Amino acid sequence: MRGTVLYAPRDIRVEERAKPTIQAPTDAIIRISAACVCGSDLWPYRGIEPIEGPTPMGHEYAGVVEETGSDVRNIKVGDFAVGSFMASDNTCPICQAGYQSRCVHVEYAGAGGAQAEYLRVPLADGTLVATPGRPDEDLIPSLLAASDVLGTGWFGAVAAEAGSGKTVAVVGDGAVGLLAVLAARQLGAERIIAMSRHEPRQKLASEFGATDIVTERGDEGVAKIKELTGGLGAHSVIEAVGTQESMMQAIRSARPGGHVGHVGVAHGVELPGQELFYAEVHLLGGPAPVRRFLPELLGLIWNREIDPGRVFDLELPLDQAAEGYRAMDERRAIKSLFRP
Repeated sequence: MRGTVLYAPRDIRVEERAKPTIQAPTDAIIRISAACVCGSDLWPYRGIEPIEGPTPMGHEYAGVVEETGSDVRNIKVGDFAVGSFMASDNTCPICQAGYQSRCVHVEYAGAGGAQAEYLRVPLADGTLVATPGRPDEDLIPSLLAASDVLGTGWFGAVAAEAGSGKTVAVVGDGAVGLLAVLAARQLGAERIIAMSRHEPRQKLASEFGATDIVTERGDEGVAKIKELTGGLGAHSVIEAVGTQESMMQAIRSARPGGHVGHVGVAHGVELPGQELFYAEVHLLGGPAPVRRFLPELLGLIWNREIDPGRVFDLELPLDQAAEGYRAMDERRAIKSLFRP
């Protein structure tokens, strides 16, 4: 089968790889209908996150179940299914508490590389959720978004306790930040402030439900949030980047007693203890427990109540994956979708 492999910074190749096989009785094999580039894929692509040797890429996936292991009961061959980037049994005490991304048996579902024609999904019964039937073609991008970027934005909004009567600020205008705006709107937030300097992303944020756009960042961005909130700061802040600047901007933009949901993959982030002590804000984040939200999100998509697939503004055949990476790296695209 064909699949993407990262060899070195900015050296992404599509090459022939072995088709995955069932390795455990709880596995399933998915024939990928659509895959994509995640913002977190850009960390190793840019050389910021090291890799050891050629690495299969991609962890967001949606497709048709082609084969299941002998212990798989809930997922059937022929199902169209979406799964989280973290495989979980969905039965352990941590899963039952809603943190499937930290399951006691957790495995990285993208280990085999989802930017490919096929993917082995471990712990299939606990990881995959089947749609009610075969989806219309135009729904596939939104269903793909649910596997990570929508689920991550949703977790950011939930962790920040976005809801009725709340003012929500979103730090980051990538696909996760944009879908955090959508999530905050769905959760009933009264005011949503999107922080973005890029006109196409500002436009999509507004269409997803942002009521205000702030172009400033860092200390100037914090000052603008305070100005818009009567000097108090936002009730809820979603951090969707993963840098020192974005994390501090998020914490400083929250009012005392406010909540910060941080879902950007952190690189070089260090929190100053004394400032955090006096900020008196709640912090919750990490790898999103996408499996917790998948049934609800797939229902909203299936019933066409939300359209998160709009974050994909570049669609390419898998063979052109290198261009998809370049376009996101150069911010010519918000998010690249591949059709194997």
